[in-house]
Amino acid sequence: MFARTSALVFAPQCGQVRNMATLKDITIRLKSIKNIQKITKSMKMVAAAKYARAERQLKPARVYGTGALALYEKAEIKAPEEKVGKHLIIGVTSDRGLCGAIHSGVAKTIKSEIANLTNAGKEVMVVNVGDKLRGLLHRTHGKHIMLNCKEVGRKPPNFGDASIVATELLNSGYEFDQGSVIFNRFRSVISYKTDQKPLFSIETVANAESMGIYDDIDADVLRNYQEFALVNILYFAMKESTTSEQSARMTAMDSASKNASEMIDKLTLTFNRTRQAVITKELIEIISGAAAL
Repeated sequence: MFARTSALVFAPQCGQVRNMATLKDITIRLKSIKNIQKITKSMKMVAAAKYARAERQLKPARVYGTGALALYEKAEIKAPEEKVGKHLIIGVTSDRGLCGAIHSGVAKTIKSEIANLTNAGKEVMVVNVGDKLRGLLHRTHGKHIMLNCKEVGRKPPNFGDASIVATELLNSGYEFDQGSVIFNRFRSVISYKTDQKPLFSIETVANAESMGIYDDIDADVLRNYQEFALVNILYFAMKESTTSEQSARMTAMDSASKNASEMIDKLTLTFNRTRQAVITKELIEIISGAAAL
């Protein structure tokens, strides 16, 4: 009375379709990698142009930094260890990536400094110049961050940018006993080194023994000089960091382009082998069918 119906189940034919899908996947991936290679080559050319400009601007900028640090070196100014309770660290990076481990190197040095100074019982505060540094330090050392400066690296830094950072720092009201500026120092096109320059408070400079030979330096002149020296050191560090960043980005994009070329060669070989296998299989089926007839 009741008839039981059964649905027909068709087994998918995977042999030829699978091979064609594999060829299609390889073709899509080849096209994608070729597009990426075009982008990396373009970025390398842009970075090379920016690097040439940054290197030209670095030479006059170094005069500012060496001139500001000359007084500290000639006067042999050192902060007394027993009086150093507050330490300020200024890390200089940028907002842009795709340049290797240049930002993480600065962050690693800052983390090491924070650990050493904190273990010595000192208060440590950090000023981040560049959003990349903030991202690297915010999760683990967020309580030490005092100031974040963004919009760095989109355009070549100038003296006005350093003045803005120094003004924000001075207006924050944080009085430190000793400090340091940590940045990437440019050495060559393929080499840079994480370096740091010292910062001293007005009280430390005024109480230095060698400063007694300057009779006509009053408090206002010394304060103005310290503010100007802070801007000069920041400007010097930002120029060094920018040149190192552009050279590192140029190197990174060159490596990415070479890696893309290797992947293209491997995928092209795989595509040719797969296509040959499909053609051979089809020929075997045709010959077998003809022989069966």
